[in-house]
Amino acid sequence: MTKYVMWGSYCADVLEKRAPYRQAHLDGLAKQKEAGTLITIGPTKDLTKVFAIYEAPDEATVRQLVEADPYWQNGVWTEYDVLEWIQAL
Repeated sequence: MTKYVMWGSYCADVLEKRAPYRQAHLDGLAKQKEAGTLITIGPTKDLTKVFAIYEAPDEATVRQLVEADPYWQNGVWTEYDVLEWIQAL
């Protein structure tokens, strides 16, 4: 399968805004990880960006996962981009 990277941005008040959605967000990520679709995900230290690596059949699958996430649906993530990734090493 193809690997994809996702870069996104967090809203300005991320710590407060994510609180009601955090557990649902983490539960969904755990399911993606167990299924082997999500390789890794996490925020930058300054909590302005999010980075993820997915392994999926196509970009549309990754976009569906991102857009189904409570963080996207509730404005915690404000924008994102998905790019096909070539793992060199």
